[in-house]
Amino acid sequence: MSTTAPATQTLTPAEIPFTTPEVMRHFVTDTGKILPRKYTHLTAKHQRAITRTLKQSRNLLLAK
Repeated sequence: MSTTAPATQTLTPAEIPFTTPEVMRHFVTDTGKILPRKYTHLTAKHQRAITRTLKQSRNLLLAK
């Protein structure tokens, strides 16, 4: 008998919802600037998705 727990996958940057500022704080500085790919180690596609998500949450006043 083997009991296997369902594997939980982490969200890709493109799947992070804009309503979770605690997750997005890993991608911005203390002053609220978006960190470049050099520091986030994301692909260009994921960096664009993070930027889009951060800007969307800023417009709704959810994040810095």
